[in-house]
Amino acid sequence: MSLLARPAVASFAARMMQRAFSLAGRRSSGPGSTASWLRRLPEFPRHTRELTIPTSVAPAPAVVHMPGSPEGAPPPVHVNFHGGGYVMPGAEMDDALCRFLAAEAGVAVINVDYVVAPQHPFPAPPRQAYEVVRWVAEHGAEQGWDGSRLTVGGQSAGGGLAAAVARRAFEEGGPSIALQVLHYPPLDLATDARDKHAAIARPMLRPWMADVFDSAYVPDPRRRSDRLVSPAGAADTVDLTGIAPAFVITAEYDLLRAEGGRYAERLDRAGALVAHHDVPTADHGYDLKDAEVARQVYALIADHVRRATHAGADADG
Repeated sequence: MSLLARPAVASFAARMMQRAFSLAGRRSSGPGSTASWLRRLPEFPRHTRELTIPTSVAPAPAVVHMPGSPEGAPPPVHVNFHGGGYVMPGAEMDDALCRFLAAEAGVAVINVDYVVAPQHPFPAPPRQAYEVVRWVAEHGAEQGWDGSRLTVGGQSAGGGLAAAVARRAFEEGGPSIALQVLHYPPLDLATDARDKHAAIARPMLRPWMADVFDSAYVPDPRRRSDRLVSPAGAADTVDLTGIAPAFVITAEYDLLRAEGGRYAERLDRAGALVAHHDVPTADHGYDLKDAEVARQVYALIADHVRRATHAGADADG
C-alpha cells in the first residue's frame, strides 16, 4: 500500500487539494478561477437562479439553468453532477455544459454542488444525489420544470454518481429516468489503478491520484466493490434489465476507458444502452481543455437528452 492510500494521509491530501482549488477559484482571472469557467463557450448565455435542495445528508446548493425562451409547457429537466474524484468541489466547472444543454436540448439543467469526501465519505454523496433527483422529480410544478421528463448525468465522478442514482431508482421503483449520461465515469474502484492500463504512457489520471481520491471517498477497501461505487466491478452481477437507458462516453486515452466500456457492454446486455461513444485521441477531462471537441460531444449529449425527453411531445407536435 502506498502512503497516499492510507485513509488518514489521503484525507489530509484531499483537504489540501480542496484548499488549493478554492484559492484558485477566488482569483479574478486565470486557469481554475470561477470566472474562467463561466467564460467558456460564451455563445451560450446564462439564464440562471440559485436553489437549495433539502436532503437527509445536507442541503444541496444548486444552480438552475433555464432554456432562454421557454414556450408553452414547462421544459423537461436534467440533473448534472460535476467531476472531481468525489473529493473536489466545483460545480462551476460544468457551467458551459449546463448552458449548452439548456440551450440545445431545451431542458432545465440543475447543476448540483453535492457533498464531497473526506468530509462526507461514501455512502453520503450517492445518497444525497439520489435524494436530490427524487426531489427534482417531485417538485417540478412549483419550480418551473416537468419532473416527469427527467434525465441525469455527470462527468468523471459525477458520472459515477449518475450511475448510482440510476441504480437506486432501478431498485426502488423510481423516480423514472429517461436517460443516464455517463461521461468518462469511474465505475470500478475495486480494481487498483495500477492494474488499469491507458493507451498512452502518461495519461492525465495517475495512480497516486486514485490513491487519494479512492481512499478519501471509500476508506475501507472492502466497500469499494459496492454496486453504487463499482458497477463495472467483478462483484456486481445483478441483472440490470429495466434500468434507465444510458449514453456512455469514454475517452481513448483515459485510464478509466476500459471500465466505462465494460459497463456499456453490461448495459447493452440488459437492453439499456442507447449508445457508447468513444472520443478519439482524448484523455480524461478533455472537454475542460479543448473547446471545439467539447462542443462536438456536448452536441451529442444534447441530442440524446432532447430525444429522451421530447419524444412524446415531438410525436404529438
